[in-house]
Amino acid sequence: MGEKTDIKLLTVDDALKMNRKEILETYKNYIHQGRATLSALIGIDTNFVKAEGCKVWDEDGKEYLDFVGGYGSLNLGHNHPAVIEALHKVESAPVMLQSALAKFAAVLAHNLARITPGDLQTCWFCSTGTEAVEGALKLARMYTGKKNFIYCLNGFHGKTMGSLSVTGKKKYQEPFEPLVPGCIPIPFGDTAALEKALRENDAAAFIVEPIQGEAGVIMPPEGYFKEVRRLCSNYNTLFILDEIQTGFGRTGTLFACEQEGVEPDVLIMAKSLGGGIVPIGGYITTSPIMKKAYGSSIDKTTMLTSTFGGNSHCAAAAIAAVETIVGENLARQAAEKGTYFLNKLKGLQEKFGIIKEVRGRGLLIGMELAESGGLLDFLSAGSVKKLSSEFLSSMIGGEMQTNYGILTLFTLNNPNVLRLEPPLTVSYEQLDYCVDAFDKLFSRHKNFFKIALQSGKGVVSSIFRK
Repeated sequence: MGEKTDIKLLTVDDALKMNRKEILETYKNYIHQGRATLSALIGIDTNFVKAEGCKVWDEDGKEYLDFVGGYGSLNLGHNHPAVIEALHKVESAPVMLQSALAKFAAVLAHNLARITPGDLQTCWFCSTGTEAVEGALKLARMYTGKKNFIYCLNGFHGKTMGSLSVTGKKKYQEPFEPLVPGCIPIPFGDTAALEKALRENDAAAFIVEPIQGEAGVIMPPEGYFKEVRRLCSNYNTLFILDEIQTGFGRTGTLFACEQEGVEPDVLIMAKSLGGGIVPIGGYITTSPIMKKAYGSSIDKTTMLTSTFGGNSHCAAAAIAAVETIVGENLARQAAEKGTYFLNKLKGLQEKFGIIKEVRGRGLLIGMELAESGGLLDFLSAGSVKKLSSEFLSSMIGGEMQTNYGILTLFTLNNPNVLRLEPPLTVSYEQLDYCVDAFDKLFSRHKNFFKIALQSGKGVVSSIFRK
C-alpha cells in the first residue's frame, strides 16, 4: 500500500455544518452501511443539533420529545446544568494522573456507599457498563476461587467477551464463540432452575437484572429476588445485580433492588451515573468481599486499573448527577409519573388490538406489539411475518418521530417491544402528549399492513423484491 499524501481531515466545525444527507453518506462509508441504510428506511436518520431536558431539535428547528432516554442514561435529561457546572469546576484540574490518588473518585465512592442498600461500600470505577460487568465477574472469581457463572436467558449485560458470555441471546453470542467457558443459562424468574444450576455447578456468581430491560421490560415474579438472595447465600455464590439500566431512580426507587427488599453482593452501575454527559461505570461491593478478593496490601493493586476509570471529569459529573437525583427526589417522581403513564398506556391497550401488553415499573416501560400476518403473510411467502417480528416497532417508532415528534426505539432482545424510557424530569403534559400521539397513530392505522406501507418508507417493497 502506498503512503497517504495530501490528507484532508474533517474538523469539529465541519461536523457541525453537516446536513442529514452528508451524515448518512459519511456513516455508511466509515462506520456501518447496514445500520445507516436501515435508519434511513425507517426514518431515524434525523440530524439533531440541540438538546435540553426532554427535548431535542433537528437541523430545521423542529422540536422532538426524547422517550428513548439513552437506554436509561438520561435520567436527568439532556445537558443538565448541574452536571455541566461540575465539569466547568474541574476543567483546569488534571483529568487523570496515575501518580496520584483520584480524589473525585474517592468522593463519588463515598457518596455511592451512602445511597446504596445495606453494607455495600467499596467501589471500582471504569468507563462503561460492559466493562463494569467484566470487573464484577473477575471480582467473583477472585473472591470465591470458583470459575462458573450462572445467567438468565434473554438477559443483557454487554457485548465484550466476558459480558457477552453471560448475555442470554444466541444471536449475539454465536458469531464470537468460543466465549468464556463455564457460563450456564437459566430462565429468568425461575428459582427452581436457579437452585438446580447452583447445586450442579460450583458457581462463582449468579448475574441478573432486576428487570430484564432489553428482553422487552420483563418483570420478575413476586418474591423472586428474596429467594435468589437466599439461594446464593446457601451455595456460597455471589449475587451480582446489574442495575446499569434500572439504577438512579429509573424504577421508582434509587435502585430497583430496594423494592425487592434485597441487598446484592455486587451492584453494577453505569448509564445515568454519568449524568447523561460522560461515560462512567463501576460496581460497589462490601468491604469484606473486596478485601478477600484483592486484599488490602499492595500486591494486587495493579489488578484493578482502568485507564479512564474514575477520572476527574467523569467522577465530578457523577458526583453532581447523584446529588441532583437524590436532592430532587427523582426516584419518587419516577414512581408517580410512571404509575400515571402506565395507566394511560393500558387504556390504549384496551382500545387497540395491535397493543399486546404494556408493562414496566417507574419510567421503564415496554409496549409489546401483536404480530400480524394471516393472508398477507401467505401472499408474501412469509415476508410480512418477518417484517412484523423484526421491524414493526421500528416502523411505528419512525412514524412517531416523523409525524408526532416523539423518539422511541425497540428493545434489543425483543424488537416487537417499544421502549418508553423518558428522562425522569419529563412533565405530565409531555406524557399526555405521547399517549395522545399513540392514540392518533393507532386510530389512523387500523392494521399492521397500513402502518408498514405508510411508515416503513420502502421496507415492505424492498422485502417483496427479494
